[in-house]
Amino acid sequence: MDYGALCLIPPLVVVVLAIFIRRAFEPILIGCLLGFVLIKPNAFPGNFVDALVATLRDETMAWIILVCGLYGSLIHLIIQSGGVYAFGQYVLRYVKTRRSALVVTWFLGLFIFVDDYMSALASGVTMRKITDNYRISREMLALQVNAMAAPLCVIVPMTTWSIYVSKLLEDNKVVAPGEGFQGFLNLIPYMFYAWIVVIIALLLALGKFPLLGKLKKAEKRAQETGVLAPPKSILSKTDENPIQSKGAKPQYFFLPLLVLIAATLILDKDALKGVMVGVAFTVFYYWWNGVMTFDALSEGIFEGFQSMVFALAILTMSYVLKRVGDEMGLTPFVIDSMSGVLSKGMLPVVIFLVLAFISYTTASSWGVYAVAIPIVVPLAQELDANMWATLAAVISAGAFGAHASFYSDVNVLTATSTECNNMELSFAALPYNLIAVGLSALLFLAL
Repeated sequence: MDYGALCLIPPLVVVVLAIFIRRAFEPILIGCLLGFVLIKPNAFPGNFVDALVATLRDETMAWIILVCGLYGSLIHLIIQSGGVYAFGQYVLRYVKTRRSALVVTWFLGLFIFVDDYMSALASGVTMRKITDNYRISREMLALQVNAMAAPLCVIVPMTTWSIYVSKLLEDNKVVAPGEGFQGFLNLIPYMFYAWIVVIIALLLALGKFPLLGKLKKAEKRAQETGVLAPPKSILSKTDENPIQSKGAKPQYFFLPLLVLIAATLILDKDALKGVMVGVAFTVFYYWWNGVMTFDALSEGIFEGFQSMVFALAILTMSYVLKRVGDEMGLTPFVIDSMSGVLSKGMLPVVIFLVLAFISYTTASSWGVYAVAIPIVVPLAQELDANMWATLAAVISAGAFGAHASFYSDVNVLTATSTECNNMELSFAALPYNLIAVGLSALLFLAL
């Protein structure tokens, strides 16, 4: 069926409700229910239940659940070992100011570049206690961690994002088979949004960029009252006291992390295989060195997995919302609606702004790529537009959605690792995200 403008209703309802009630899960659930009522009223609620079951059965969703859950297990074990505590104490010898704490956070995100999930979870948990020592608000910490997750992954070649995009380039015959990596390298100079976000984050860490809006209020709250986290923050349950802090060593933290990164890189940059190896190594390493008993390790795996349940609930519903958009033809409708104003010169900037809106309201990035790229490639060829700039506009728009949307997977995981309210994180970062969007649009227009 052709749903026309009705396809805009579910994602807009989600955004509006979230702004008013300041919660993440309930608006997405309501948006999904409304979407399936619009799709086929006489099949409701059966069609919603079918979509939920299909989402949970989906290979991608199963992969996400396992990856996020096992990351939770690994982080929980590292904290319980005292590794994060010991690493924090070691770093505090050299981190003497608020500025240096934020710069270290930025550089840690630069180091953990392989996967956005890995970066969001590991950086947040690692730096939480260190930034707390200087009364840095959790919103500021989360902003730094989030900026170095999805945005960084689209400007660094050896990431899970680059693998996915490279495959799409080959599938859509933008490049010859086997040349997807070279195609991705051609996109990097045009990833304006990601470059700007990463630079703004560094300038904020150095104190060279002004505090704006919610972030300014959050920093004032943290400095004057000592209240670091905003109300209703997501508690990851990883703040429990470690089994041991006396005798804990920094290598209890960085050795599991190095194995995790190395395994992910070696095993085809597959985050699931990497984290499985990371957990297995950590269990053996801690048991062999007498850091934790086997019973404590076994219980820790399940406790850490359980700590990710709320984040996974939001992610599951966001994928159901994506199904609503796909069934109602959201992406083709919006692109087709703008086709009348498209020209060779305007294509990249229009594609960027349109898909940024879709990606933000649906919290979808890779899903948007899968739908939009097959539409955009022939459009760019027909108009004889700059193919690399146009495709970079698509990838940049998805990075914006993953980075900025309050219920995107990376945003929720960042909120979990930093123990920050994901709504407050989104609103605190919004002025900076919009600055990056505006500058990116001007650069695409200039091309």
